[in-house]
Order: sequence, then C-alpha cells, then structure tokens
Amino acid sequence: MTEVIIFSIVTVSAIAVLAAIILFFVAKKFYVYEDPRIDEVEDALPAANCGGCGFPGCRNFAEECVKSDNFGSLYCPVGGNECMADVAKILGKEAVAKDPLVAVIRCHGTPEFRKRTTKYDGTTTCAIESSLYSGHTDCQFGCLGHGDCVVVCDFEAIFMGDETKLPYVIDDMCTACGACVEACPKNIIELRKKNKKDRKIFVSCVNEDKGGAAKKACDVACIGCKKCFKVCPFEAITVENFLAQIHHDKCKLCRKCVLECPTNAIHEINFPERKVRPAKKAIAPKKKPVTKKDLSTTEKEKPVTKKDLTVTEKIKTEAPKDIDLKKIAKENNEKKEKK
Repeated sequence: MTEVIIFSIVTVSAIAVLAAIILFFVAKKFYVYEDPRIDEVEDALPAANCGGCGFPGCRNFAEECVKSDNFGSLYCPVGGNECMADVAKILGKEAVAKDPLVAVIRCHGTPEFRKRTTKYDGTTTCAIESSLYSGHTDCQFGCLGHGDCVVVCDFEAIFMGDETKLPYVIDDMCTACGACVEACPKNIIELRKKNKKDRKIFVSCVNEDKGGAAKKACDVACIGCKKCFKVCPFEAITVENFLAQIHHDKCKLCRKCVLECPTNAIHEINFPERKVRPAKKAIAPKKKPVTKKDLSTTEKEKPVTKKDLTVTEKIKTEAPKDIDLKKIAKENNEKKEKK
C-alpha cells in the first residue's frame, strides 16, 4: 500500500515537472515583446476607460500612442492637453494642443413650446421609443426626454429637467468623452468648442422640416429663413435642409445672429446682459445768419411809399391821434359801395 502511494506521488510529480518544462519552452518560443513604456503611458492617463479617445480603454490607447509616430489623431478628452503633454514627454514626442470640447443639447422643445400630440406607453428609453415611432410630438427630430444620455454619462455631467423634460449639461463636469453623443438616437447632442467663460452660441434645433411645418410643431424651431446666414460677417453659418448650423471653429461670438433670429432658435449662453443704449436726441441744424447776399431780389425789403398804402393805412399814418379812424374807414367803405 505504501509503495502504491509513493509511486503515485512520484508519477504526478514527474508529470508536473515535464509539463512545466514544456510550458517554459513554449512561452519562450511564442513570447511577445511588450514595450515597457506602455505601462508608463497608461499610468499617466486618467484611467477613465470611457472610450472618448476612440479606443476601448486606456490600455489600448497607450499602446497606440507608443506605436504612432505623432499625436495628430490621438487625444484624450478626459485628461486634456496637460495629460497629452505628459504622455509626449514619456515617449519623447511632440504633443498637439487642441481646444477643449463640451457637450451641447441642440433642442429647446419644452412642453411650453412643443405640444404633445400622442402618448407613449412602453419601455421608457429613447432608443426603444425612437425605433417604434417618431415621437410624442409633431416634431420627429426633437428630444424624447427619457434620459439615455444621463444613464451612459460616467461623470454625472448631465441631468434631466423635471418640468422641461430635457437634458442639461454641467460644463465644469463634462469631459467631452462623447458617450452621450453616441447614446442619443435623435442626434441632438453635439460636442462644441469650449470658449472662455464657457460662452457659446448655437442653433438649438435639429428640425429639417420646411419652415411652416417646423414652426407649427415647435414655437422655437429653426425655419431656415437665412437671416442669420446673411448677417454673419465671418461665414460661420450655413443653411442646409431648412436648418441653420453655426460652425464653432469659425464663430467669433459676435452675437449678431442671435438678434436676427425670428423664432429665438439661436441660443447664447454665459454672456453678460446686453447694454441698452439711450436713444440719441435729434439735434436741430444750426441756422446760418441771413445776409444781404442770401436774399433774392423778391425777398429784399423795399421802402413803402404812399402809393402802396391802402386808404385805411394812409389814414392811420397821416391822421392825428384824436381822429376816430374806425368812423372814417366806415364812411369811405359806404361811399365805395354806393358808387
């Protein structure tokens, strides 16, 4: 019995040693070299694994950074320019600075402006509702209000308004990872350049219907009138499919388009209130002194002679003060009538 146990132990141990030797040589044969800089780059990244860089995770992004010759198409939106500068320093490459982006909700169709015409009775997700029908209002392009964008945001940068039934973005918490952009089935969320003091101007509408139909569906819809296009001095606005689009890379935030929009579809955010200038008083033109040269021959004053005077005027000028002028004038008029 003891011999059987010893034999079993020796056999199993021999098999284990043989397997370990085989695995060692196989590992050496098929060993894949991995650049140690990948670990360093991964440690420099924020480890959000949000996919905003276009890769499944930070590890994959680090591998691509090590392989690539330049960072032209590589950017971590969560870490920003500082993070990319650290990665470039590790790899001995030059970082490309990019403008930070922020998510923008391009729909302002609250129940006040966009009336409900149908009632949805089903699973309350935007993805499912959009696959079943166009929406619960006459606008088939607007926000459905179920908050799929809120669910996918890992940074709690989006919340739903209780009364408006629309999502709102907290600029300071938004990392521009793009998760909400992909989650929205109506494509109303857009990543735009984050300007100083978080100021931005954009068309808060994605309705591509003609002006009349769009205005009937929503009071603040873009009707494609092109007034904003005509007034923009920087060619930052285009109008396609009855919808205006403000390109954030060309916009200089002059706000002229905001005043021209007849439906208030263009929104300006984080700007100071416009100063109302007092109306200018009309200044009367200064009158020039009239000289003798300016007078025409008809306007020049001529000395009045006795021939130019009427009978009553002659009496007034020639009669003494104690004579009754009215009585004399009356008598002269009676004489004229008798003649």
